[in-house]
Amino acid sequence: MGFFKNADIPVLISFVIYLLVMIGIGFYFSNKSKKMSDYFLAGRGLNSWVTAMSAQASDMSGWLLMGLPGAAYAAGMGNYWIAIGLAVGTALNWAFVAKPLRKFTEKAGDSITIPQYLQNRFKADSPVVRLVCAVVIFIFFLVYTTSAFVSGGKLFQVVFNIDSANETYTKAAVIISACIIVLYTFLGGFNAVAWTDLIQGFLMFFTIVALPIALITSTPDFSWEMIAATPKLTDGDTSGYASMVSGRSANSIISDLAWALGYFGMPHILVRFMAIKDAKSVKKSAIIAIIWVVISLGAAVLIGILGRVYLDSIGVTLAGNQQELIFIDVVRRLFPGAIAGIFLSAVLASIMSTADSQLLVTASAVVNDFYKVVVKKEASDKKLMWISRGTVMVISIIACILALDPKDSIMGIVSNAWAGFGAAFGPAIILSLYWRRLTLKGTVAGIIGGAATVIVWEYLLHWSGILYSIVPGFIVSIILTVVVSLVDKEPSDEVKALFDEARK
Repeated sequence: MGFFKNADIPVLISFVIYLLVMIGIGFYFSNKSKKMSDYFLAGRGLNSWVTAMSAQASDMSGWLLMGLPGAAYAAGMGNYWIAIGLAVGTALNWAFVAKPLRKFTEKAGDSITIPQYLQNRFKADSPVVRLVCAVVIFIFFLVYTTSAFVSGGKLFQVVFNIDSANETYTKAAVIISACIIVLYTFLGGFNAVAWTDLIQGFLMFFTIVALPIALITSTPDFSWEMIAATPKLTDGDTSGYASMVSGRSANSIISDLAWALGYFGMPHILVRFMAIKDAKSVKKSAIIAIIWVVISLGAAVLIGILGRVYLDSIGVTLAGNQQELIFIDVVRRLFPGAIAGIFLSAVLASIMSTADSQLLVTASAVVNDFYKVVVKKEASDKKLMWISRGTVMVISIIACILALDPKDSIMGIVSNAWAGFGAAFGPAIILSLYWRRLTLKGTVAGIIGGAATVIVWEYLLHWSGILYSIVPGFIVSIILTVVVSLVDKEPSDEVKALFDEARK
């Protein structure tokens, strides 16, 4: 076949072995999901290591090994502000959300999705909050999953040595990556996703730590002065590449740090907290997760910077649309075929570990919070699981179509989805865990207001260059949630009792 004739065979063999292991895990768990809580939460039985690695691997998509290094390749040390924001957000999420959310979701009717938890939290008969949440999840995860398929397509273009000008083959690369991700998500549900995330998390960590060392040792006469003398590709500033503040406005630094706010509203991360074996296991998971994130984020930025210095030393410059391939490019230059295949499998791991989680959470929202609420309340678990699998297929097809003609970079697509979730769900989750006076109407108002603000800011006003949309979105969401809750009548004694019991 023409598609495969230019493939790097040793790299391809490494890829195939890796994929067979991942798909094998999907088959192993395909018969172990007997009910909805198994398929969507692994029966709340995940241990500390699986929870921690699954949460962080699903968090850091292809953006970690493609988008962030690509941004650092072009603009330098200033991208550490995003890494700092994400590291702080991770720590705060584990410290203040993980344990109480695990307890609250179990007390609130053993909820298996975030929308179901928010309805049960207020003991509400009306499904309005679940329907609103389902719509928000569907919209922003469709965007997020599209970014994963775009990342996968770029990766397979490199593996198969596809000329980006060959439109037929580039589209085929996107479709292949999408099919692989969908297969084991379709089969095994949350258990398969969580255990593959564990393996993928270790692979990503090993790769992202090893590559900076390889870049330093492979760059002739490497020194800090080489970094300091590197000009930004964005504006040619030679003093700013090695500085975190030179050429950066206060707004841009605030925007980068504001990525921290996104963590509180990420359904595919929050669901890991809900699935952990018990609240006592949270502390160990938090330590593992925070160490993983701090080292991985720091190394990702370093790969972009050191990769730039290395390529400059051999006279190579990546064009704008190729900069997000910096990780892949240097791996192929530095390592022989089979080893390169292992390292490139880490990129696939980062893509798969996020996309599978997003597909599963979206399917759970559509089935558990829309179909079961609006269409057929008494549907059996077996039927719901098959509808969930069908939903995974439908969402994947739509996302794949969008990925065939992406309108933005991987970094841009992820930032939009991240802002949408953070602004919509972040305030609702935090206040639901810590504010006794919160009401259902306030929660719904905040979710709608936060999501709408991000959409208007990004797509209608195009003000993302002024300030990251998660900042105004988060502020609007908090104000609406608090004001509407205070104007609304107080929660019932039953709701207050549930809050007090979960907070013990």
